[in-house]
Amino acid sequence: MSPHVVICGAGFGGLELTARLSAAFGREIDITLIDKNDAFVFGYSKLDVMFGRERTDTVRLPYSSISKPGVHFRQETITAIDPEARRVTTDGGSYDADILVVALGADYDPAATPGLVEGGNEFYSVAGAERLREVLPGFSKGRAIVGVTSTPFKCPPAPSEAALLLHDYLTARGVRDACEISLVMPFGVPIPPSPETSEALLDAFAERDITFVPDRLVRSLDPARRVAILDDETEMPYDLFLGIPKHRVPGVVAASGMTEDGWIPVNSLTLETRFPGIYAVGDVTSVGTPKAGVFSEGAARVVATEIIAALESGEQPAGYDGIGSCYIEFGSGRVGRVEVQFLSGQPPTGTYYGASAALVAEKKDFGSSRRARWFGLD
Repeated sequence: MSPHVVICGAGFGGLELTARLSAAFGREIDITLIDKNDAFVFGYSKLDVMFGRERTDTVRLPYSSISKPGVHFRQETITAIDPEARRVTTDGGSYDADILVVALGADYDPAATPGLVEGGNEFYSVAGAERLREVLPGFSKGRAIVGVTSTPFKCPPAPSEAALLLHDYLTARGVRDACEISLVMPFGVPIPPSPETSEALLDAFAERDITFVPDRLVRSLDPARRVAILDDETEMPYDLFLGIPKHRVPGVVAASGMTEDGWIPVNSLTLETRFPGIYAVGDVTSVGTPKAGVFSEGAARVVATEIIAALESGEQPAGYDGIGSCYIEFGSGRVGRVEVQFLSGQPPTGTYYGASAALVAEKKDFGSSRRARWFGLD
């Protein structure tokens, strides 16, 4: 019988792993890909939706488009994971795996920050971005705060991008002079592994009169007084709050017994968990790389190579190198890129590629290549 690989989660990691295993084995492997959603949305597309640059229906990539040999997509909600038995139970049935990969990402918990649900907005979910598309036109004067509420959080450049794009949005509407923009982040600089990237962003903030508040988290909002309360008890008045909500593992993962200190620990080179035959990739792990799609994709490539080597009795790969590139929206029609390496035994390092129109095209190619590889879409 064909080996049965069950992949929980169809984000960057799950989709990349599915595509590579299908390409390697075709119908000689049985892949079950499970996700509760009916479509995939790139993280950066949420900013496009939020600022009205795209409609939600144009950025959704339906999982029904996946047509690959050996692959069976199941739109089902996972209700239990038994790592000892390598069994996944959903609202539609149960699946026993020869190899199980957990790629369920991180969930958002806006309610964990007092006042955020009642008095603020989050833009990390599709629903949050859609709500903000309706909220932003009503903001024409006052103080806007982009604030991180907890660590770790996905896509470390995203708060900076949101502040810069908010500047462009308000400028295009002719109301920027009546508005203040502040960015509250838990780091001393926007991108700690890359001083060059951080310097470029800080220069962009200064040029646009965006106030950068370093080494702070937003612990709560007081909706009645319209103030954000930081972790040092500083109060910042606001008229518009754009929050990065607390992240946590999905409840079904927490209940599985696979987590330690809130996330799934894995071998940093192989992505194997402590349970035989089970891997975990992406945001759901504590592997030590940023919680970003490109790192999930890189981890999935390693797991794919390991599974291929195991099934074909081939040579095992060298291991996960912790390298990933992130595109950064600077606004004004320019995109930058930072390549960061973790897990090398040295402090993280980053290489910056200056913001340009050329990188706008490169970012577009990044998305289209994955649309083609994962979904077979042009």
